[in-house]
Amino acid sequence: MIDVIFMGTPDYADVILKRLIADNEINVVAVYTQPDKPVGRKKVLTPPPVKVTAQKHDIPLSQPKSLREPEAIESVQSTSCDYIVVAAYGQILPREILDHAPCINLHASILPQYRGASPIQQTLLNGDKETGVTAMLMEEGLDTGDILKIEKVSVCDDMMVEELFEALTQTAAELTVDVLKNFQAYKPQKQNDAKATHCKKITKADGLINFDNAATIYNKYRAFTPWPGIYLESGLKLKKMALESREGKHKLGEILSIDKESIVVGCQEGSLRIFRLQPPSKKEMDAIAYVNGKRLSVADTLA
Repeated sequence: MIDVIFMGTPDYADVILKRLIADNEINVVAVYTQPDKPVGRKKVLTPPPVKVTAQKHDIPLSQPKSLREPEAIESVQSTSCDYIVVAAYGQILPREILDHAPCINLHASILPQYRGASPIQQTLLNGDKETGVTAMLMEEGLDTGDILKIEKVSVCDDMMVEELFEALTQTAAELTVDVLKNFQAYKPQKQNDAKATHCKKITKADGLINFDNAATIYNKYRAFTPWPGIYLESGLKLKKMALESREGKHKLGEILSIDKESIVVGCQEGSLRIFRLQPPSKKEMDAIAYVNGKRLSVADTLA
């Protein structure tokens, strides 16, 4: 039996935790997750998905504000385990915990590419055709540890972030089990720091667009739907779209054509086909209903 301490917080981590629990050769001896957080307009205190799963299976649970607290370090050190598995936990592990047992992290990119907080979104923003999950040994740096194994995942041109998230999550769950059961067979490989790239935490402001480049905007749409979404300076949100063309130069936001189900809008480079929009403080609607309501025609500007 392989005894594992699990550290994780969101849905991505929860799927991995459930996969570990389901395996007869793996025993999750303790779970660490972030504290409950207020969610929604009413700020309802909500437990992370990993907490719900741990409680359902009667696994000892801790939610320290910081793993650097002496109580948290002592708690981990007093729990015997073969490995510590970390997946989207949201905290840096201090040296005292890293030394307790081999710490295996599952990062949703092909490291050293896209170290940091938003590797899945960055894959789509850059229009990559391939990504993956890296199982690595953790160290005190951010996503800098030695690589144990990488599983690659293909990315099609119209794949949205939720679909890619699901594919990578399932890959990560299976990779975790593989690495735990075959740990001795994998020789850790140093990352090439010279090839490292980084990605930041996504903010609401990242969704702002101005019809400069159609391909770039479409990749933002893929990466930022449903959150933070993409929107114009006016607050008009673009809810459903397709890349019409990468070619052609147009006035920013010029309506090039209108049909029964959509409008085509020009960009400084390329064009987009828009199906649904949401004006500020109003419900989402068909693009046709919007242009009719605004009495917009071909050659007018969508704003």
